[in-house]
Amino acid sequence: MAALTDLTIAEAGAALEKGDFTARELTDAYLSAMETARGLNAYIEETPERAQAMADASDARRAGGKAEGPLDGIPLAIKDLFCTEGALSTAGSHILEGFRPTYESTVTQNLWDAGAVMLGKVNMDEFAMGSANITSHYGPTLNPWKASSGDNAGKDLVPGGSSGGSAAAVAARIAAGATGTDTGGSIRQPGAFCGIVGLKPTYGRCSRWGVIAFASSLDQAGPIARSVEDSAIMLGGMAGFDPKDSTSVDLPVPDYAAALTGDIRGLRVGVPAEYRMDGTPPEIEALWQQGVAWLRDAGAEIVDISLPHTKYALPAYYIVAPAEASSNLARYDGMRYGLRVEGEDLTDTYERTRAEGFGHEVQRRVMIGTYVLSAGYYDAYYLKAQRVRTRIADDFKAAWDSCDVILTPTTPSAAFALGEKQDDPIAMYLNDIFTVPASMAGLPAISVPAGLSADGLPLGLHLIAPAFGEETLLRAAHVLEGAAGFDVQP
Repeated sequence: MAALTDLTIAEAGAALEKGDFTARELTDAYLSAMETARGLNAYIEETPERAQAMADASDARRAGGKAEGPLDGIPLAIKDLFCTEGALSTAGSHILEGFRPTYESTVTQNLWDAGAVMLGKVNMDEFAMGSANITSHYGPTLNPWKASSGDNAGKDLVPGGSSGGSAAAVAARIAAGATGTDTGGSIRQPGAFCGIVGLKPTYGRCSRWGVIAFASSLDQAGPIARSVEDSAIMLGGMAGFDPKDSTSVDLPVPDYAAALTGDIRGLRVGVPAEYRMDGTPPEIEALWQQGVAWLRDAGAEIVDISLPHTKYALPAYYIVAPAEASSNLARYDGMRYGLRVEGEDLTDTYERTRAEGFGHEVQRRVMIGTYVLSAGYYDAYYLKAQRVRTRIADDFKAAWDSCDVILTPTTPSAAFALGEKQDDPIAMYLNDIFTVPASMAGLPAISVPAGLSADGLPLGLHLIAPAFGEETLLRAAHVLEGAAGFDVQP
């Protein structure tokens, strides 16, 4: 048998069901692997005693014939944005250092109700603001992949962000799967950089209750896993209506794994002209065309489409998201929880606490957001950006008349070296150029590993579907995954 940590969630679940090993043995294998991979800085806090207790409880359920389903006994990593009762929950920020909630986020509670095991909390860009996992108060996470040639050969690479810790943990086989959050691409982009699958569900499909907020109209929880099937299993465990979240949608949760039929004959796949952008590397364009060919060979119908407002998505996003962040982060003032730096008076305490507690990227976005919401600029920037967002959503609505899913690249490049774009925020923001439009429209999207760059680094292909079209999205992604046959490990 392969090493326990090499098994996918689906494979491990089937083996647990057959009694090939116990959940405790599986969990212990991951805990041992985590010890040897600490140099990646993927975990902020490991929770071995809690994991072993949860695994023992899973084994007891299984022995009594009361296993909860395919996630029962599966060890998962949890992004530090999710509040977990009694476990460190800091959003990667100094201002929440030491915060241990007395409650559990709805998504993680759903996973524990499904029998999953928590290995620990994984690293992330501070308050999910970043595309490289370099803004965390706890230091950068390293990508387990290394370039085999080129300028970055042998250098430490970024895993993408903000869910970089989640992606690195799954790729390095120190978690079977992980939760992530996606505001503008923060599940899909690190998935592509680390050679794994990243799924952003429809906005409202997974509860945001207990997820530390960045931009409330964009944030959405989703799974990061090694296969499309694992993503479907995890999404089934995470999703569901939550009356505590006013943006949660009251719809039944389908059996996503059952949607993976392998048959996409007659499926209409849209290829948007606007995603062919100046400066895109030839290998990204070539992989995109290969993806088109794979889907065509599987019986899909390829349709050329237009999404004319795509070029405005990124600038509009970097007005809307910082504006919402400015409002959401106003609560961190040193008065109720987290860091408190005493000043000469109340105002000075606020200023000192926030100056010391927030990193440079968070401060930058809070300042941008405060500016675009200020008197005299609200109409010129924020309202205009919201109108552009509506146009972007309308583009997608029009496209669904002629196609069922849309195929694009996930990222404009493979993973880059640690520190390479650190001093150029605009270059960093451009990492999300292909993922932001779906986020602005609240649509489900998935990144599937599909090939290697000339330097031996993973590249992803990106599928977008209509709202609550996750079953169609996963069915197409499963076929794409099979055609690509990506089985390379870092």
